[in-house]
Amino acid sequence: MRRHTPRRSFMIKKLWFVAAAVLTTLLSGCGYNAIQTADEQVKAAWGEVLNQYQRRADLIPNLVNTVKGFAQQEQEVLTRVVEARAKATSIQATPELVNDPQAFAKFQSAQGELTGALSRLMVVVENYPQLKSDQNFRDLQAQLEGTENRITVARNRFIQAVQQFNNTVRQFPTNLTAMVFGYKVKPTFAVENEAAIATPPKVDFGRPPAAPPAAPAAPAPAAPAK
Repeated sequence: MRRHTPRRSFMIKKLWFVAAAVLTTLLSGCGYNAIQTADEQVKAAWGEVLNQYQRRADLIPNLVNTVKGFAQQEQEVLTRVVEARAKATSIQATPELVNDPQAFAKFQSAQGELTGALSRLMVVVENYPQLKSDQNFRDLQAQLEGTENRITVARNRFIQAVQQFNNTVRQFPTNLTAMVFGYKVKPTFAVENEAAIATPPKVDFGRPPAAPPAAPAAPAPAAPAK
């Protein structure tokens, strides 16, 4: 077995060090490090989105039970909230989900459905003054409103992080590096009521204009004094 002399071992280590330095310089110059940085930002932003959605899901059971105590007859609305929560939490939201457009769209649809069910529940609550004045419900409502705000902030940060990542993997020359290492543009959140926004308002000029409200009747003139 051939043994390396101390001088030869030193030279081998030196060559490995130089090779590593050259490789690091090449990867940095071709944008590999920029892609890694942008990808980590997307993962962090996505983690915060999931954290806030989970916080909302944890609040819903107590909220539903509280409303049920005052508005048992609203069973249909309560059932829809429970079903929407079950559907939203059944999706396994892994970090890899942000790389799968179809899975991402399914996740967004489920969360949007839950948001709609909660909105209808809040409308129903307006009909129950005793429920609105209950301290437990008011605390839950405040927590839910705060969570919705946090979800909005987290979604905005995720959108910005994905925008930065997508710009990086599409610009030259980093797009070549992204192609070599298999990085593709990531899906992002869209407007939940995009279909409603995209629909132009209907204007029908064929309809006759609405009649103006009738003016109040003028008081009858007083009869002359005799």
